[in-house]
Amino acid sequence: MTNGTVAAPTPAAPAALPGLTAAVREVLRLPTRDTVTDSQARGADCVWCGRGALNAETAVDLGEQHDETGTGWFPRACLKCAADRAHKGLFAHTPVCEQCVDEAVLCPVGRTLYRLVREGRRA
Repeated sequence: MTNGTVAAPTPAAPAALPGLTAAVREVLRLPTRDTVTDSQARGADCVWCGRGALNAETAVDLGEQHDETGTGWFPRACLKCAADRAHKGLFAHTPVCEQCVDEAVLCPVGRTLYRLVREGRRA
């Protein structure tokens, strides 16, 4: 830049959360397509609280889902709701998961839920 100034770095969007598998989504207990609005189904609004204006920095992509007719929908969640669901999910998952009971760090579901909780706290 001129005059000895340096351009400020642009904030990078967070990387996609690895490990958001069907097993993790099951623990998070996504609503069914017929209970959400079109904005929630396309990922513009949080699938749980309905707050809108989600973007790459403020949303957790929950992956493509399919309703009973096979039609795809693309829910996303705000960081706060994803963290809240993950926290509740940890309490439900951990006691019944043999891997979590033995050594939690080796359970991919538990690790992903824990990361979601941490991401939500940073928001």
